[in-house]
Amino acid sequence: MRHLGWIAGGAAAVLVAAGAITYAVADGDDSGTRAPAADSADAGFARDMAVHHQQAVEMSYIVRDRTKSTEVRRLAYDIAQTQANQRGMLLGWLDLWELPKVSADPPMTWMGMGDMASGKDGSLMPGMATNTEMKRLGTLDGKQAEVFYLQLMTDHHKGGIHMAEGCVEKCTVGVEKRLAQGMVASQQSELDLMAGLLKQRGAKPRD
Repeated sequence: MRHLGWIAGGAAAVLVAAGAITYAVADGDDSGTRAPAADSADAGFARDMAVHHQQAVEMSYIVRDRTKSTEVRRLAYDIAQTQANQRGMLLGWLDLWELPKVSADPPMTWMGMGDMASGKDGSLMPGMATNTEMKRLGTLDGKQAEVFYLQLMTDHHKGGIHMAEGCVEKCTVGVEKRLAQGMVASQQSELDLMAGLLKQRGAKPRD
């Protein structure tokens, strides 16, 4: 039954994303009539945050099956649904702008960080988990899975907030800037929640 709930949530995410895309078209002079350039901050943020969000969704689905904690499962569900919805918006805007979803430039070039964004072992941008960390999360259960997920997601949110703040500063499409500002606020709130959940488990965020 819980599995069906997550599937239903995924279907809802598609509908929400479709509505957001329609809103973007209708957003007057900044989203529907002037498409940003392929190398703009608007396009770069949409591409990079879509990738960043996808990993958060994957991590949340992994921990869902590794813990029975209602609090952690609820947080994971909220993160998965919110970030899947937002990812749909970002990719939808790239479609509307007729821009590629993949760039030959390194991630975060639009922020002036293209030479330092990519890390090792599959970590493409700041905050993203490595391939090894993702595999490890899938081997843990119970409290160990909860703590590691919360630590990984804390790092992930910090990287996401940094990128979203970059869009608030550099993006020119109004609806996208507003989405980025909303990401900053919501992910900061979740950082506070995750710090409390880690403390309850005798753990803390990674340095």
